[in-house]
Amino acid sequence: MVRFVHTADWQLGMRRHYLDDDAQSRFAQDRLDAVAEVGRLAAEHGAAFITVAGDAFDDNQVDRRTLLRALEVLRGFPDVPVFLLPANHDPFDAGSVYRSGDFAAHCPRQVQVLTDSSPVEAVAGVDVVGAPWRSKRPTREPAEQALAELEPDGSRLRVLVAHGPCDGLVADAGQAGLLRLSALEEALDQRRIAFAALGDRHSATSVGRTGRIWYAGAPEPTAYVEHNPGKALVVDVDHDRVDVTEHRVGHWTFRQEVIEVAGADDVDRIARWLDEPDDKSRTIAKLAVRGSLTLRDRAHLDDLLADAAARYAAIEGWDRHTELVTTPDDADLDALDVGGFARDAVDELRTVASAGGDDAEAASDALSLLYRLAGRR
Repeated sequence: MVRFVHTADWQLGMRRHYLDDDAQSRFAQDRLDAVAEVGRLAAEHGAAFITVAGDAFDDNQVDRRTLLRALEVLRGFPDVPVFLLPANHDPFDAGSVYRSGDFAAHCPRQVQVLTDSSPVEAVAGVDVVGAPWRSKRPTREPAEQALAELEPDGSRLRVLVAHGPCDGLVADAGQAGLLRLSALEEALDQRRIAFAALGDRHSATSVGRTGRIWYAGAPEPTAYVEHNPGKALVVDVDHDRVDVTEHRVGHWTFRQEVIEVAGADDVDRIARWLDEPDDKSRTIAKLAVRGSLTLRDRAHLDDLLADAAARYAAIEGWDRHTELVTTPDDADLDALDVGGFARDAVDELRTVASAGGDDAEAASDALSLLYRLAGRR
């Protein structure tokens, strides 16, 4: 039985367009901190080695500061082998970050880049077999190429480290690097490998029937669609038994919601939803609001969103799911202390907003702004 830590998809250097400079700085530092947590996890659980199944860096043109800081974090890992797999974000091509002078000069001695599929002895009796990407669109699936070169050998444990979407989880059969679940399970049944440590899927996921094929997921989430991110895996495996335990190492959260509204109670429900996260400075939210509100309730909603934008790392609108109409009632109009041409404009905007169509949203926004600026009591 051997124990190792499986992680992937660090994507160090990643940027998100909706983060301001302050939030982006936290986002970048916390990604490094999550990697450091992977090292602490390995030390705490006595792991014999660590596999990083692709995309340690978001791009081969990662900036020098990010690269050197990443290597410094790796220097703090326990003194066990760390295997880095080049993948679609950081392939082992002519311009690879792993070929750079800075990487060669500062890479810790226990870190090894899996540049081919030759088995590498991690500890006595245990080999790591890499399936590196040599371009962003390989002509042959790297994992199947690596497996084809292996003969059954029950005397050794082999851990395949590969990267790519699995055909049991995605619909696009032409996607680059697509892993065939049947090929992986056949290799396991024949004892050509004992475990497949995969990257690409950012949610920690067991695939297939064996319990020996796992995506580690990303140590920090990167998108709303990830269902189980922020994890690293501790794996115990031999030919007869396998045990995989998920451990949280990340701190950020992506959350999204579509909320139907019809009045003040629904706005209060949005307020409670916005207040749920404990660490809003590390939370990115996307909210869609559908329905109809009075000017008073719409102003309350706008205030809530403005306050949340100051507290959250980012609040995004979700335009394709948003359909919010502002319909002033008599109390709203009484609160607008305007007359003459201004009152005529209010009446016209109210009519347009209530009628629906292409101009309804603009009319609703105009009424809401006028109410907030001139008419609130």
